[in-house]
Amino acid sequence: MRAAYKNIARVVRPHGTKGEVLVAPLRGLPLLLTESMRVHLTPPALKRERTSTVESLSVTPEGARVRFSCAHNLDDAESLTGCYVLASCDDFELGRLDSAVGDLLGRSVVDERFGDLGSIVEVMETPANDVWVLDGSSHGEVLVPVIDEVIVELPEEGAITVRIMDGLLDL
Repeated sequence: MRAAYKNIARVVRPHGTKGEVLVAPLRGLPLLLTESMRVHLTPPALKRERTSTVESLSVTPEGARVRFSCAHNLDDAESLTGCYVLASCDDFELGRLDSAVGDLLGRSVVDERFGDLGSIVEVMETPANDVWVLDGSSHGEVLVPVIDEVIVELPEEGAITVRIMDGLLDL
């Protein structure tokens, strides 16, 4: 069986002249990169190895500063700008509620009591937690806080099951 892979970060820009780049986790995910992690930088380039290793990593106020084994100078680093960092799911662990925003948009959300609430059309970031904005035919716009007390099941695919708190739906 083949290992599952997931985009976990994106290269933002070069940093310095020695091949380092600034990397940002995909929105909704924590920084999952670790030193010695083998990754794929996508889309692949003809003049670059398909697989690279994280040689060094340091967290700075502007993002994670990373050196990949395929980048040795500024030109190499510039060629990585905009690339996604794809990693084997065996090499990192997500928290129960961690999910990239791109993986959530369009997903159906079903409440245990009220049934189909609609699909996720936006993810709002708030200081306390993320909030899913749902659009559905039965209840219109519904705001769902992404917290343990509300999210019952968040599978990789298919409908997400929630337990809406009293007062969140206009009934």
